[in-house]
Amino acid sequence: MARPARFTTDQFLDAAVRRAAAAGPAAVTMSAVAAEVGAPSGSAYHRFAGRADLLAQTWLRGVEGFQESYLAALGTAGRDPARAARDAARQVVAWSRAHPERAAVLLHGADAFDRAHWPAPQRRRADTGNRRVHAALASLAAALDLRGPEAADRITLALVDLPLALVRRHLPAGTPLPAHAESLAEESADALLSRASGPSRAERRKPPGSMPG
Repeated sequence: MARPARFTTDQFLDAAVRRAAAAGPAAVTMSAVAAEVGAPSGSAYHRFAGRADLLAQTWLRGVEGFQESYLAALGTAGRDPARAARDAARQVVAWSRAHPERAAVLLHGADAFDRAHWPAPQRRRADTGNRRVHAALASLAAALDLRGPEAADRITLALVDLPLALVRRHLPAGTPLPAHAESLAEESADALLSRASGPSRAERRKPPGSMPG
């Protein structure tokens, strides 16, 4: 009977996250991660094909965990798109608060984790996740009746860029996110999106001079 492994893949990935959060992606090497775990250097090569694979799995575990919670927040768009938008903006901050080291990793961006050299299956996973998020944001924009060339930029700014700016102000410096961060992200998104929603489709079909209602 084979002996159970002393170290798990998650232990190596946790160590990679700690190193990346503390010192950036360059600090994530096979030997450094093995030493962080307290394992022989060769143990890392039993779990990862090389450094590019280690970097890919470190990034993907973080981003897919975030995307799962973010898509769940966006999933209520069919019932209440305005509420879904506010929930999604809050979720960017709330997930980062709950997972500060993983959030710090994601703030570096996939390219800093050597995305160009990831194995093909990992690149496909990343692309699939990105497409799911983009499709969900596009569906929400349609549900909110955002239209015109600025619609994609507006919803991305409201639900991705602005909440991330709040996170980026604090986590890289090692300071905790303030208690008001989720509310501020929600209020900013609501202001940006409600200002652009304009009249409803029904109101736009009415002739000039018609009363609303």
